Amino acid sequence: MSANPELTPARIVELLDRHIVGQVKAKRAVALALRNRWRRQRLVPEEAAEIYPKNILLVGPTGVGKTEIARRLAALAAAPFLKVEATRFSEVGYHGRDVESMVRDLVETAIDMVRREEGARVGSEAAAAAKERLLQALAAAEQGLEPGAPAPPSPSLFTPAAGELGAFFPEEEEELPETDPALLADLERRLDAGELEGREIEMALLDTSRPTLDIQSGQGNESMAIDTTALQELWGRSVGPRYKQRRLTVREARLALVEEEKGKLLDQEGVLQEALRRTQEDGIIFLDEIDKIVGAGSTEGPDVSREGVQRDLLPLVEGTTVFTKYGFVKTDHILFIGAGAFSAVRPSDLIPELQGRFPVRVALTPLTEEDFRRILTEPRNALTRQYRLLLGTERVELRFTDEGVAALARVAVKANNATQDIGARRLLTVMEKLLEQVSFAAPDRPGEKVVVDADFVREQVGELADDEDLIRYNI
Repeated sequence: MSANPELTPARIVELLDRHIVGQVKAKRAVALALRNRWRRQRLVPEEAAEIYPKNILLVGPTGVGKTEIARRLAALAAAPFLKVEATRFSEVGYHGRDVESMVRDLVETAIDMVRREEGARVGSEAAAAAKERLLQALAAAEQGLEPGAPAPPSPSLFTPAAGELGAFFPEEEEELPETDPALLADLERRLDAGELEGREIEMALLDTSRPTLDIQSGQGNESMAIDTTALQELWGRSVGPRYKQRRLTVREARLALVEEEKGKLLDQEGVLQEALRRTQEDGIIFLDEIDKIVGAGSTEGPDVSREGVQRDLLPLVEGTTVFTKYGFVKTDHILFIGAGAFSAVRPSDLIPELQGRFPVRVALTPLTEEDFRRILTEPRNALTRQYRLLLGTERVELRFTDEGVAALARVAVKANNATQDIGARRLLTVMEKLLEQVSFAAPDRPGEKVVVDADFVREQVGELADDEDLIRYNI
């Protein structure tokens, strides 16, 4: 997390309000957790090491914003974020994923995040180098030459059979004749003008895949991969970079070349170390459906997918060291946010040790008709705005009146009351039903204006909204 002093608790709540309606208590709780991280980073290392995050337990029905609050918080903090379903895991020694795999997945997320950030920093330099290589490839194609093709590879474990197009290991680059400057200038002009985007060329691109041998581990779904290239290097046989001949359009080749050039410019070891640091200091793990791993009374035999998971989860939340293929990761300062409906069980049914590791508990409230109305109009990604943008691509103008929005909110509330209460997700079903005919006919009706008012809502879903049996099967 970039320690941004401007992210005060009030500011964090304000930013969350742009995307999430209501749930003020939950927003305040996560805002304080994020601010406490910033405060801890201001301390000397000896004192900071002794201050642990106050993990949060969000309790509330589905569709009220639990996941969205955690996801938006991670985006504000620029922190590695992982959402996992607690029901995916089983006790160590049984078939199912080991709980430590969530930390390994969080590391992968952090690495991708840092690579994107560092890649953006060197983006212009990589684009210039990619353009130069692309021009050379186009010029070589114009002259009937292969663009910078590596020399024939020496025999290798990974060299394809004769005549096969695949990966190879170049020893040295072929010397190409000097390209006519006038030809390069003409190609650059046409390339900049976008005239060559659909043209196909053949290029030798770095093969980023690594040959591995997969070995099934004792955790059933977990597998361990042995890097065979690393094995060859261990045996004293350096294989060097692997290349692959690919036939691509200029547009596709440019994207591939930019990514390849970024890889050359990045400090890969620095990226890895920064990703590990962010995982340990800024990582957020969102444990959804945590109530589903609460045992439902006494049972015979081991409860490997419930209380067994709680026992395995406890060391991670308390703070332990997890081995990953990139190195050891300490979980002491990872923020865990648990969430669940707790309709059949209570938070106090968790094992006592795990309860104590989620000291901050917040109850989220069910959504009201007014909440639905606000959800339809206020957030930046409001559904009404999404449908206006989508139909706008067909030149169909969509407008929602206040009366129409209120009618949609009433339909959603009634549907939730008549069937399963799925919270704000009900609005997706209602909106799809409402605009089904308009969306289907939109390509044939450019320039048309559609006004969604109370009458329009009644015409499209009014009959369904008044009949609970129809609601049950249609909305």
